[in-house]
Amino acid sequence: MWARPSQLLRRGIIGMNRRNIRYIGRYNDRRLYPLVDDKLQTKLLAERHGITTPALIGTVTTQFGVKQLQKMVAGHEGFVIKPAKGSGGKGILVIERIDGDGFIKPSGVRLGLKDLERHVSNILSGLYSLGGTPDVAMVEALINFDEHLSEYTYEGVPDIRVIIFQGYPVMAMMRLSTAASDGKANLHQGAVGVGLDIASGTAVRGVQFDRPRREHPDTGHELASLRIPDWRNLLELAAGCYEMTGLGYLGTDMVIDRNRGPMLLELNARPGLAIQMANGEGLRSRLDLIEKQPDRLGVAERVVFAQRHFARCGELKRVTPVPQPLAAPLPSA
Repeated sequence: MWARPSQLLRRGIIGMNRRNIRYIGRYNDRRLYPLVDDKLQTKLLAERHGITTPALIGTVTTQFGVKQLQKMVAGHEGFVIKPAKGSGGKGILVIERIDGDGFIKPSGVRLGLKDLERHVSNILSGLYSLGGTPDVAMVEALINFDEHLSEYTYEGVPDIRVIIFQGYPVMAMMRLSTAASDGKANLHQGAVGVGLDIASGTAVRGVQFDRPRREHPDTGHELASLRIPDWRNLLELAAGCYEMTGLGYLGTDMVIDRNRGPMLLELNARPGLAIQMANGEGLRSRLDLIEKQPDRLGVAERVVFAQRHFARCGELKRVTPVPQPLAAPLPSA
């Protein structure tokens, strides 16, 4: 169903023009963009501010260095290769394990060393970077995502997008990879978006391809029971990225590692607006409320404020099977 602009306005839905002019243009200084557009800079900055990120195994900066790739990943059970300046999940290659001279993807596809070297070479040439500029290939340790979340995703690591405005977490969603999205947590490619209650980290609504969804399309697991572990810690890490970057309107992409807990994956100075559809609610009223708040509060205080004011009940209902009555015995002959 299509909604009229007046209906969207009443529901507080913001569009790209308002996002770009009212929030990004006003609160994000363009000179700070390199801090988030370059994932390597983001990682190094996060380390200095005590914000947990996936471990960096190494970087490849020149075509000559491509030949050092095998030595770099030796001894690691799995790893991820990604472009430092990529966007939208493009150019990310996940290797789940090494088997002899083969590198196994989560889908079970086996790659050879030449395949990996070719991929890294393409990254360096700028195939996946913003604007096609020369890039750096980052090699990170594999994320061991929490086993409690495995039933909600397909061949990929689920991540959590939290919109941070003036240091306050205002809206969140989890992105679940699917067969349609080729194991990537990208909504435009077919991942499932699950809106999350800021107060509790529980699921409030699910969407795929802009349509409501109550279960994962591949695993069949219902979404109503989804609850993010260590939610308060995750929100505080995300909110701390405001001080870390100086950017007022920010998308933080977080993951849950079963050993290290919540971690920052990457940042986005121009976060998309699909999070409103995943939550079934517009951002405007929340952003308006934050603009009225003092700017002297610490991270923990801002998180408490957001949890108090943005709590909501979800549309998803967990279905409990209804016991069927026993069949009456057949009458005796």
